[in-house]
Amino acid sequence: MSMRTTVKALLAGAAMTCALWSAPASAWTLEEAAKPYAGTTLDMAFLTRPGYDAAKKMIPEFEEKTGIKINITDLPYENALAEQVRDFVAGGDLDIALIDLVWIGNFAENNWVVPIDTFTAKPELTDPDLDLKDFFPLVLDAFGSWNGKVYGLPFDNYSGLLFYNKCMLKDAGFDGPPTTWEDLKDKYGPALTKDGKYAFALQSKRNETQSADSFARVLWPFGGSFLDKDFKSNLMSPESQAGLKFRQDLMKYMPQGIVAYDHSEAVNALAQGDVAMITEWSAFYPTLIDPATSKLGDCLGVAPEPSGPAGRKPALGGFSLAVASQADENEQAAGWLFIQWLTSKANAQRYLELGGVPARQSVYQIPGIAEKYAYVPALVESWKEGVPEFRPRFAEWPEITEIVQEWGTKIMLGEVSTEEGAKQIGDKMEAVLQKAGYYDGKKPLAQ
Repeated sequence: MSMRTTVKALLAGAAMTCALWSAPASAWTLEEAAKPYAGTTLDMAFLTRPGYDAAKKMIPEFEEKTGIKINITDLPYENALAEQVRDFVAGGDLDIALIDLVWIGNFAENNWVVPIDTFTAKPELTDPDLDLKDFFPLVLDAFGSWNGKVYGLPFDNYSGLLFYNKCMLKDAGFDGPPTTWEDLKDKYGPALTKDGKYAFALQSKRNETQSADSFARVLWPFGGSFLDKDFKSNLMSPESQAGLKFRQDLMKYMPQGIVAYDHSEAVNALAQGDVAMITEWSAFYPTLIDPATSKLGDCLGVAPEPSGPAGRKPALGGFSLAVASQADENEQAAGWLFIQWLTSKANAQRYLELGGVPARQSVYQIPGIAEKYAYVPALVESWKEGVPEFRPRFAEWPEITEIVQEWGTKIMLGEVSTEEGAKQIGDKMEAVLQKAGYYDGKKPLAQ
């Protein structure tokens, strides 16, 4: 299946809109654009992650310039979808939606968010330097676009990277990290798992972490996938089974209780020297270099995720910010101004320096950035080679992920075989898609 949208057409349309504007670009300022909306309060949800802390440090500047107040509710990731859905269903107070890439179909198809062409058609509301082409195309496509329309601008985006303890690897006789998953297991695993330390930690807690960070992570590099081109389960294919069996074999080199590890536990295990390697989101780099939270110091190394038999297929994660359709006209306009400002080229370097991960290509081309932030080369490489379909990006994913979480955990615990677990997930996944109309022509088989 393919989830790729027509980004070139979207960019061309945005460029044409800009060309039609009669006012010169130099005439536009945020302060002037925001004057009609001074005193407006915008309600939105944030996660408890470094990129959001970075944004919080920036927001007072926006409020001072515009007179627009940003009211934030902090949520753990596990609650963010349900809380926002409840608000939208009830016609609540949210003015800006925070959208994971696997939620975009759900939000767009339920008309909870407004496509950005509603605002780019109004020159008084749109920064002439918006420049959609400056976003990594992969990221704009995956996080903000649905069925040929852009709904949100990328925010707090990341790629899966291999973080490792250079000192532990050197002491075990390695001069660098593994470049393949097979080497990680067969060579590094036995050498680094000893004296109460472990070679690797794969965050696998029974929530989206299990389905996205653990289960999906071993499908793509081995040539597998959740679904085939006809939206039928592909989990019984030899490639998918190879990936799931690999995960079971790799568990002997992971800490006991790995199925209870979420991001914080995996990051902390590396930071405290209990494991030698983790595959984690680039957003956690600030935590791993902070002396208050990490013992690694100069021992921290960063590399792209290892390759599998199907090549390097790094995980892709993150969010977009979109204007909520339930907001009133003033709130929508103010929300668009805020989203543009927070994700702008002008603010990308500051956001990066405060601990966020911007999706602007231009910021990573600034001299010295790659040297200052060790994860940048691997991040840029991943965003050029990543997999937008890492998790199915359709509206039914929130229901399907619950199935993957349940049976993926049972597989890891040895309660069922990889074959039985895959069959259960496949049958239940197809039942969800059957009900949604994917097999009787009521829904398209590609987004």
